Amino acid sequence: MSPFPNVAIEITLDTEQGRYTAHVPGIPAYGEGATAEEAIVDLKVGLQAFIEENGMQATLARIHSPAQLREMNFGELVTHG
Repeated sequence: MSPFPNVAIEITLDTEQGRYTAHVPGIPAYGEGATAEEAIVDLKVGLQAFIEENGMQATLARIHSPAQLREMNFGELVTHG
């Protein structure tokens, strides 16, 4: 068993560019790629650089995951007049 936690990776698709971005919430490192997998590989490079500069404990202390994720319908925000 690893002494390090699993962390959530946020992956988004830029539909205009057709590229993916990967990000760990709380860490100012990002990965980009043509696929989600490529973006994660690129993110790992950025995370390794961040850890080298800041240390593992400081990096782990910055990570935050949401307590809950919920969905909202944006139609509820539209005012009908």
